[in-house]
Amino acid sequence: MTEPASPIQSWDPDRYARNARFVADLGMPVVELLDPAPGERILDLGCGDGALTVKFVEMGCEVVGVDGSAEQIEAARALGLDARVADGQDLHFEAEFDAVFSNAALHWMRRDPDAVIRGVVRALKPGGRFVGEMGGSGNVGAIRAALEAALIRRDIDPAPLCPWYFPTPEDYKTRLEAAGLVVDRIELIPRPTPLPTRMADWLDTFGESYLSGVPEADRAAVKEEVSAALAPALRDAETGQWTADYVRLRFSARLPE
Repeated sequence: MTEPASPIQSWDPDRYARNARFVADLGMPVVELLDPAPGERILDLGCGDGALTVKFVEMGCEVVGVDGSAEQIEAARALGLDARVADGQDLHFEAEFDAVFSNAALHWMRRDPDAVIRGVVRALKPGGRFVGEMGGSGNVGAIRAALEAALIRRDIDPAPLCPWYFPTPEDYKTRLEAAGLVVDRIELIPRPTPLPTRMADWLDTFGESYLSGVPEADRAAVKEEVSAALAPALRDAETGQWTADYVRLRFSARLPE
């Protein structure tokens, strides 16, 4: 079986706005769980294009957004945000935030999730909160299975191409507590999510790593094959509406005083 390269993922702000605006739109329950107060200093970890970060500014908070994508940070800065390119697995803040918030980003930081949490703990003031939502165990299970099956049929090993870390609540709670945080709430939330466009567009936006292991000339065929495999379960036969089989891990933790 062919050994592909490591995971590859790029973030084009225009493509993201077309195909993934639901990510920010569905993030408000996590904002409500954080319950930010005016004047609080908040770090938005994995802020993307800033569409959700702006909400904190509107609430009267002082916000710093960080993301690994220079293109997304440029889009966030265009909204007037204090946004900085940074690796979430190598944060360099020291006890300066009342809260760290993260929506739909932590599962992309798969190389060293414990380093992410340690960086968050360093960034928090005593008593500070860490609130977030990420893909949890079973997230996009059907989509992932169809993608990986398509690659295996082409003699491509999909394992090195998986870009995601989807933990169980037990796994992530253990990691949070090992870093010194008190976990107040952590749960898996099944959330079938209607998509604004086709499954092929979702694959372009979020499955780029898998597709990068396929010769370019074959990628359109792979997307068609995966879409056909998923249609009976994830596409409404009458309306054509696609739904992704999302499962979210939502949590709230705090650093002791």
